[in-house]
Amino acid sequence: MSTTQYLSEEELIERGLNALLEALGPVETMRFLTLPRPRRLESVKRHRRWQASLNREQFLDQVFSSNPVDR
Repeated sequence: MSTTQYLSEEELIERGLNALLEALGPVETMRFLTLPRPRRLESVKRHRRWQASLNREQFLDQVFSSNPVDR
């Protein structure tokens, strides 16, 4: 079995930026890097939203099913 060698963070950043610059050019690279990111929901809110959309009976049936395929 072979082992995987990861790039150092500096090398990864340099290669990534070079790839973006080559593919997009300097203006579009900067535009891409400065795009606003959508804010993440706080984890409790995200969990409550998930719970609200659950079908309780279906969920419990899946969790406690004796058939592993149903999980």
